[in-house]
Amino acid sequence: MQTYRHGSEPFTLQRRNPRGGTKVLEGWGFRNETDPLTDVLLGSPAHLRHLSTSSLSRKHLREAPCNIQVGQAQHAELVSAYEHFGVKVHMHKPSSELPMQVYARDSSVMTPYGAIITAMANWWRRGENYAAIRTYEEMGIPIYDMVTAGTFEGGDFNVIEEGCVLIGCGGARTQEEGARQVQGWFEAEGWETRLAFIDEYYVHIDLMVVPIAEKLTAVCLDCTEPGIVDWLKAKGHEIIDVPFRDTMALGCNFMSLGRDRVIAPAISTTLIAQLRARGFEVAAIDMSEISKTGGGIHCMAQSLKREAA
Repeated sequence: MQTYRHGSEPFTLQRRNPRGGTKVLEGWGFRNETDPLTDVLLGSPAHLRHLSTSSLSRKHLREAPCNIQVGQAQHAELVSAYEHFGVKVHMHKPSSELPMQVYARDSSVMTPYGAIITAMANWWRRGENYAAIRTYEEMGIPIYDMVTAGTFEGGDFNVIEEGCVLIGCGGARTQEEGARQVQGWFEAEGWETRLAFIDEYYVHIDLMVVPIAEKLTAVCLDCTEPGIVDWLKAKGHEIIDVPFRDTMALGCNFMSLGRDRVIAPAISTTLIAQLRARGFEVAAIDMSEISKTGGGIHCMAQSLKREAA
């Protein structure tokens, strides 16, 4: 790891060891996506526009475009929910040239070794990658590596449990070349990796498979490949099925905060009922307008730090 300067501020660049064994960060990162969340990175909706980023967003553009002011208010409620649970919220600096930066998971991926800068598929979003580099520099968070082999977006990096990642590949947003580059990095680190080839209609793997707690995962069984479901069950994961209709309204796209706490979209009534029946504390947030632009709660958040449970 070396120290550089950005203006007057020092920052560090983690050098990924191509043979594996890269040093785990101190102070940032996580072992899994279900340990207690302490720090999260969000994007501002200040310059949000409803653009044609996926088949889902195009559908809403045709039928009932997002009311931007309502969407911005819904995002403010989401921020309040994180603060209610004691999570420190960090924000990308808003820019009028980056209308989709609210989806902070797309432009980067946090790992135990530092941040990965992704490679966005839509040309009008590629500036988000450069802005993400600047954010990590200013926060002093090392960059592990940058995707160069093909497009790859953060919603397709799905840490199922410690040392195990499910990598989505739909072709339109994440190409196989980019997915296999990231897969190779983590196999070198000793991780178990699995590629999930999904229809591009589903955008990213985190619209249909998201961990809730240790060995407990939400999955849309109607649209997830049976082999993936069998793989999760063989690892001892209990599955909570999210109905297809809810999933297409981003109902499987929630955020686990650890300690049986979850922020979920209010539309996901089946999931919320099952979680509350199991004793989870659920903050149900109305995301109906902002999600028309192409993503949900999980898409809008990048876990920066989780403490060991």
